[in-house]
Amino acid sequence: MDTSNLVSVLIVDDAAFSRRMLRKYVEAEGCTVLEATNGQEALEMVSQHQPDCIFVDLLMPNIDGFQFLQKLREEGCAIPVAIVSADIQDSSRQRGLELGAAAFLNKPAKEAEVRQTVQQLLQC
Repeated sequence: MDTSNLVSVLIVDDAAFSRRMLRKYVEAEGCTVLEATNGQEALEMVSQHQPDCIFVDLLMPNIDGFQFLQKLREEGCAIPVAIVSADIQDSSRQRGLELGAAAFLNKPAKEAEVRQTVQQLLQC
């Protein structure tokens, strides 16, 4: 039985263009995509749908990517997360990884990079 289409990926980004590009790349890996426009929506999606992995932006309204990672950690959530951000500062990358992110991609993320990261996250 092919289980690839049972795999769900949550994309969290306030920019519609970024979500659309990530959706295209993730769907090319055979995954179902869920979308949220901020960290608060994303937390609700996580509790309702339990996605297999998450791609999250850092700069968003309400709950940003760092706060989202912090809340996942506080809840003991083990879903692997990749950060996709235009913030290229080493300190931001380091903070994200310290909060439990498994990967950090710079925007705009390239298709090969996103597809490889999906595979990597699903092996966690």
